[in-house]
Amino acid sequence: MRLTDDRYAGERRQFELALRMIRHEARTRTIRNCTGLSDDRIRKLYSRYFRDSGETEVRRRRGKSPRQITRFVKNPAHQLQATTLVALYCAGLLLRVEQDNNVHSCWPRPGVEFGHRVCRAFETYLMLHTKPLFSFEWAWNLLQSICYNDELYLAVCNACRSRYVQDAYALDLRICPSCDIEAQRNRKPGFH
Repeated sequence: MRLTDDRYAGERRQFELALRMIRHEARTRTIRNCTGLSDDRIRKLYSRYFRDSGETEVRRRRGKSPRQITRFVKNPAHQLQATTLVALYCAGLLLRVEQDNNVHSCWPRPGVEFGHRVCRAFETYLMLHTKPLFSFEWAWNLLQSICYNDELYLAVCNACRSRYVQDAYALDLRICPSCDIEAQRNRKPGFH
């Protein structure tokens, strides 16, 4: 039996995804949702490949995943990075945006390919922002929250017509985070 035989390909992809998500410090439940691996197997993977191997910079987060949405709209910088993540999710075919700006998931439930696409979007986000404001779990929360189209939604900027993440219960001045940041720069000399 060779490791490359097709009957091991699915299991190998589960393990590869689990290791990739552990590197991003995803919680056990998030990893389990995408890989189908048991909690015990995920903990053993962490012990074998990270904790016992000397890779101490990767930590295991405990507790529930974040569920609040206020962090995504806290200020224009947070809104801009949340909007970047949503755009990356759309580019990765995880989400689709309808004509009425409602957001829908392209996947009925998480799976291995879904997990790899989320990781790819998050890794691209880390490359785009030198000071990322969201961890993998926060990015996961955004992906789940934006699909409900209730607390978070995509608004359209009056100035540049771009879409941006907005809190449904907050006052919306119809200005995207990019235009808002640019307006702040113009108002304050020396703002960088």
